Amino acid sequence: MTTQFAKTYQEALLEIKDEYIAAGNEWPATSKQIAIWALNNGRWQPPRSKLVVQCAEEIARAMREEYIVDLQGRKVRKNHVARRKRNDSEGNSQQLSFWADIRTAPREHMELAFQQRRNQILGECRQLKTDADSYNDNHPDQRPIQLVFDFTYDLAEMEQPAEYRPRLPR
Repeated sequence: MTTQFAKTYQEALLEIKDEYIAAGNEWPATSKQIAIWALNNGRWQPPRSKLVVQCAEEIARAMREEYIVDLQGRKVRKNHVARRKRNDSEGNSQQLSFWADIRTAPREHMELAFQQRRNQILGECRQLKTDADSYNDNHPDQRPIQLVFDFTYDLAEMEQPAEYRPRLPR
């Protein structure tokens, strides 16, 4: 007795590729060519779960890029995300990303959002330091590249007006 297993999603996609070739289409081909053929021939329908994920990612990207001008005239990000753990209906813990408008978000949300963004920046700095250390260690014949991770002066400089306004004589 042989046991049959359902095809994995990856196996189904590879089968579409094989059908594309068997139909006499151009080969070698780009994945985009195969996708167009698959859609035109009804061989692939996006699973609803993938559509939901893609839509959510695109909405998040748009929210991340939405800016407003605050009362002091600064351009600020309008929407801020904070990740929190929640239990689903079966008691399983899952991490969810909650978005809020900076003008109406509770303080706790903004504290968490700012801390999480700061940690992302710290992680980027850590990787940059690792990369620079590796480069310096593996190129001992060259002058080491030095990085400064104190951004105090950079931030102060960036906060200066972009335009110089000379004082008018009295």
